[in-house]
Amino acid sequence: MAVALTEAAAVKVQGLLEKEADTLNLRVFVSGGGCSGFQYGFTFDDKINDNDTVVENHGVKLLVDQMSMEMLNGSEIDYQTSLQGESFVIRNPNAASSCGCGKSFTPAESGSSGCANAGY
Repeated sequence: MAVALTEAAAVKVQGLLEKEADTLNLRVFVSGGGCSGFQYGFTFDDKINDNDTVVENHGVKLLVDQMSMEMLNGSEIDYQTSLQGESFVIRNPNAASSCGCGKSFTPAESGSSGCANAGY
């Protein structure tokens, strides 16, 4: 398994990168913090580290470090527009729950039985 990027998310990332250097990739990571214990983060990065998993979906390279991949494996990153605004949404099967803000999550004990969706 890996992390998947939907076509809608890829289109948004490509639009954000339109005026940037061709060498930038989207890095997705998990760090400690947030109101549920762990939080998602996004940044653009031109460096691919030795322990990164590199996934290419719809023409966008997605970088995930080894520790984050353990918590994101099998996740899908989407981009949605609703009445509340626009945001990236992570559907993470490894999350038991996410907080109300949608930017943090609590991992499932087994790592495979969660059902949380988080917006970012």
